[in-house]
Amino acid sequence: MTHEIKLLPLIEIELESSFLVLARNMGIRTRVPTWGVLILGNPAGPILVDTGASEPAIMERLHMTGYIGEGQGLDAGLAEHGLDRSDIRHILHTHTHIDHAGQDAGFPMSTTVIMNRRELEFSASGIMGGQYPPEYVKHHIDRLHTPGALRLLDLELSGPDEIFPGIVCEAAGGHTDGSMNIVVSLEGGEKACICGDVIYDVHNQIIDPIYQVLDYEPQSTGNQSMSKRQERAAIKRALNSGDYVIPIHDFPARVRNGRVLSRLEHSVPGPEHPVEHRTVGETGEMGLGRGGPVLPLAT
Repeated sequence: MTHEIKLLPLIEIELESSFLVLARNMGIRTRVPTWGVLILGNPAGPILVDTGASEPAIMERLHMTGYIGEGQGLDAGLAEHGLDRSDIRHILHTHTHIDHAGQDAGFPMSTTVIMNRRELEFSASGIMGGQYPPEYVKHHIDRLHTPGALRLLDLELSGPDEIFPGIVCEAAGGHTDGSMNIVVSLEGGEKACICGDVIYDVHNQIIDPIYQVLDYEPQSTGNQSMSKRQERAAIKRALNSGDYVIPIHDFPARVRNGRVLSRLEHSVPGPEHPVEHRTVGETGEMGLGRGGPVLPLAT
């Protein structure tokens, strides 16, 4: 089974930089994309991964600012590929934070939402507060009691689950207790790992990880529910789950053996921009020496 993956520009979010990469540019705000991921080529029909925020204003609950410009938003993104919401039969969630599950209520109950059971439990626990808006949680509980509206996976216990031909979900951990990776088979036997927010910033967490002196040691984000060790293990798992890694707030990357080889733009497969590498320690600065992309795709 081969697939094609398209990134849909759902919303841009302005937030404090160290939320994305721990201790980087503290007190400085930056803007990042938020993608929906459209999977094409499966017998089940077009599949959507994550649906974005319900509206830009909801991001103010986390002291962030949301922006939806011309050509952005779920409906515009689907229309770019000749689709509308009625064409989406299945929605998969890497996790259900405020900027990932806000459009679910705009789909009928006949559209099946698929997530890890632990994510539903975790969203209702209150541990991460406003990152799980009550209206999102309530909608998922309504789906829980509507036949066919929700499918729950038990990935920590069952192991990886091939939910459709060529699409495997696996427990991710790290970012939230119930986060999951979605590993998609591509042409030629390659695979792409859609990793949600396990990785926020490919360049500053992985290529040139700030404040890291160990080789192949990623930098933590400023937003995780698990320990730093668990988060870094989750990052390494995502990097080793396929030939590409696709974060929801940065551009994709081609990877091999935990190393970033190139960056992509809005589709996988697609045009690639090679990553230049320097000798470790060449700059003489802690955390640098692993190079950067020829084009600065990361924010």
